[in-house]
Amino acid sequence: MPLSALALVVLAGLIHASWNIAAKKAGGDARFAAFTGLVMMVFWAPLGIWLAIDELPQWGMTQWLFIAASSALHTLYYLTLLRGYRKADLTVVYPLARGSGPLLSSLVAIFVLGEHISLVGLAGIVGVVGGVFLIAGGPALLRTAHDPAARIRLHKGMRYGLLTGAFIASYTVVDGYAVKLLAVSPILLDYIGNLFRMGLLAPAVLRDIPQARVLWQQQWKYAVFVGIISPVSYVLVLYAMKEAPLSHVAPAREVSMLFAALIGGHLLGEGDRRARLLGAVLIAMGVMALALG
Repeated sequence: MPLSALALVVLAGLIHASWNIAAKKAGGDARFAAFTGLVMMVFWAPLGIWLAIDELPQWGMTQWLFIAASSALHTLYYLTLLRGYRKADLTVVYPLARGSGPLLSSLVAIFVLGEHISLVGLAGIVGVVGGVFLIAGGPALLRTAHDPAARIRLHKGMRYGLLTGAFIASYTVVDGYAVKLLAVSPILLDYIGNLFRMGLLAPAVLRDIPQARVLWQQQWKYAVFVGIISPVSYVLVLYAMKEAPLSHVAPAREVSMLFAALIGGHLLGEGDRRARLLGAVLIAMGVMALALG
């Protein structure tokens, strides 16, 4: 992986961990997703419109179909993630989502898209997944918790984390194909995709406008933060995909777990810090192996 692509992924990881912590603290649902989409639509409108004027006339049916598919997958991903944050701990949902997603997308890139990966790169994937496993709780994920309430919460976190990971893998492959082979602008892919997502999320807000107003007053600070910075993290990843193989970029995104372990664990008081730090070291080693492989 070129160092330029690695730098983009590392920066994206810091931003990604930050907005996920904010989303967890907001405790929102589909309406919060709509709030963040609205902020993104307004704040990034000048850049989106400027790029759209030049590029949209060149799009055909294929580009629009990929935008629609991407929007649906991103919406399902975000709603599943938010529900997981309401039902379980971030330090379970986030690592499992981030770990299973790139593993699946890398396998698709290798076995379906025909990308090649060296033994060093393969070792990097193993390191990333192993580190994520430790951050999520390590062996505790494989044994029954003594507290029934904790056990239920842990199992919910595992289910939502893995389901979120499946959506991550799906949209990563779709978006990677769009920017690499269809030459869609990463910025425009995310901005136009958000407009599609707003159409899917609008009914959740319009169904009870007075309640939506109350939620906006409670969550607007988090919505503004997420709506402004979350597009930056993903657009950086899409640009990295243009420079490096998807099977390398997808697992390397898990450098965000370094920041989530050190920042999120401290702020939220979740999980075993020693296990998180060991997992973070494994992830860092895995990312370096991917950079070399």
